[in-house]
Amino acid sequence: MKWNWERADWPHLSYDKSPLEPLEREFLLRSGEFLGVFRHIDRDERDELRIELISEEALKTSAIEGEFLDRNSVQSSIRQQLGLAGDAKRVSPAERGIAEMMADVYLRYADTLSERTLFAWHKMVMAGDRRIEGIGRYREHAEAMQIVSNRLDEPEVHFEAPPSARVKVEMDAFIAWFNDTSPKGKSTLPALTRAGIAHLYFESIHPFEDGNGRIGRALSEKALAQNLGEPSLIALAYTIERHRKTYYGMLETSSRNNQITDWLVYFANAILEAQRVTLMRVEFTVSKAKFYERFRGQLNERQEKAIARVFREGIDGFKGGLSAENYIAVTKTSRATATRDLHDLVAKGALSRSGERRHTRYTLNLQDGRT
Repeated sequence: MKWNWERADWPHLSYDKSPLEPLEREFLLRSGEFLGVFRHIDRDERDELRIELISEEALKTSAIEGEFLDRNSVQSSIRQQLGLAGDAKRVSPAERGIAEMMADVYLRYADTLSERTLFAWHKMVMAGDRRIEGIGRYREHAEAMQIVSNRLDEPEVHFEAPPSARVKVEMDAFIAWFNDTSPKGKSTLPALTRAGIAHLYFESIHPFEDGNGRIGRALSEKALAQNLGEPSLIALAYTIERHRKTYYGMLETSSRNNQITDWLVYFANAILEAQRVTLMRVEFTVSKAKFYERFRGQLNERQEKAIARVFREGIDGFKGGLSAENYIAVTKTSRATATRDLHDLVAKGALSRSGERRHTRYTLNLQDGRT
């Protein structure tokens, strides 16, 4: 069976526009909703939310590739990259590198794509890596670039990329296509369509020895931001990581044919899900600010510490809900004191209680009615 790049029609990827049109409209509508909610957050909260969303994307795009980084280190590095006040915390090259790339995507989304940009991103995502030689340049090795799994003696080939000798020509064509299809280009494409094609097209060339997935997802985010005219802050990697098996399966299936409607519909829906997650996070931040305004001066030091810890868990909260044991662990207090504190929080309306005895759980009682 031929790979997509071996077919006569490569790289002309065809698709049916009709199933994508309602998804494109929904994306633009939700983008407007996001901006409306985001503008209701004060400046400091917006900065913190940017740090949280960008760092989460950095962590998740790395996790998709099996690399697990320290959240605090990544956040510290992104804070420095964005010019916000922060500590001088020492971070590993890998954490600093992914933070640099994500910040570059955010700050310079409007720049035209160039080989220089891609090489710089590759140096960033490969920072500290000693496994490969070709860092900051396209792959040059003579052996086939394959994605394989299973045992070494019985490998299953999920994809084979074009030979290294073809990469330069293929990437010149890709870069030209990316810039031509931008809002300022001569062949403009809608946001979701362009982001989906960009990802599959780039991954099909697989131009680097390693780091292609992280750079490919960054290209999709750059494409979305260019089409919106501002940084998207969409939780794309966060969403893909939660459904990683489906993501890899769709990439593999779509790499065998140049009719890519199914891929584009899948990827468009992944972006819409990511957009919903991002909007929920923004609404959560608004609710957090309202919560603290409602209970200003009403909580003791232990309660404030526990509430802050719950908020740090984000929209998903403590897995299974906050328990008395969680409260004791966070506040380092006795069970009797924890019980009094939790009862008081419920009485004040700060927490809602469910379950009985050892199954008792507590959730934030947010002003907008979500818990």
